[in-house]
Amino acid sequence: QVQLVESGGGLVQAGGSLRLSCAASGLTFSDYSMGWFRQAPGKEREFVAATSWSGRRTINADSVKGRFTISRDNAKNTVYLQMNRLKPEDTAVYYCAARRGSWPSADNSEYDYWGQGTQVTVSS
Repeated sequence: QVQLVESGGGLVQAGGSLRLSCAASGLTFSDYSMGWFRQAPGKEREFVAATSWSGRRTINADSVKGRFTISRDNAKNTVYLQMNRLKPEDTAVYYCAARRGSWPSADNSEYDYWGQGTQVTVSS
């Protein structure tokens, strides 16, 4: 079956960096665009970033533009989220998701598979 396993979360001070990874199995990775979403306590899940099947096309939420970068390695079936200049408001559980299709999407209802999430906590 399809599995998406996130890793790389943790506790970091404001201004620091983290790199999240999401390893996919049970699917043909290059058939899927990939996205990162996050959910803070008491809030709805929100879009962070997404990449096309090739990695050449990416989209980002306004709140993370210039700080976060999504990338993928199709040879390793892995998608990454490099997070720089982290802020306390970035604290959330981060989820990766897979969407069958070529183009990236910010609409979480379009995603077919989800990981279990990894906690990111940014202290002030």
